[in-house]
Amino acid sequence: MSTTRRRRPALIALALLAASGCLALGWWQWTRFESASGTFQNLGYALQWPAFAGFCVYAYYKFVRYEDAPPEPRDDRIVTEIPDGLLPERPEAAPHNNDDPALREYNAYLADLAKADNDNDRRQNRTTA
Repeated sequence: MSTTRRRRPALIALALLAASGCLALGWWQWTRFESASGTFQNLGYALQWPAFAGFCVYAYYKFVRYEDAPPEPRDDRIVTEIPDGLLPERPEAAPHNNDDPALREYNAYLADLAKADNDNDRRQNRTTA
């Protein structure tokens, strides 16, 4: 007997406890909705909690089915590819325009600053010690 089958009563109790707790919270939200201070938010929660209870039961059902007949294991050696056209295409870079006189002037200014900075560093003879 598998260890999961031995734990099945505990799992049934857990699923029933979770589902009944969700249903109790749904009933509580319904009574809050019907009270004088109730809002439509309480009504939304009152309708939402039974769905959670249903999910608890469904999750237990799927667990038992996977235990009896587990899904086929995937073969990790098979290479999967993304089909063409699935992802958006990368945008192309805008062509660089070297004819811009303002850009040429600015680049020359930066080159002069870098040259002056290098000349200034050589003259200062900085040490770290």
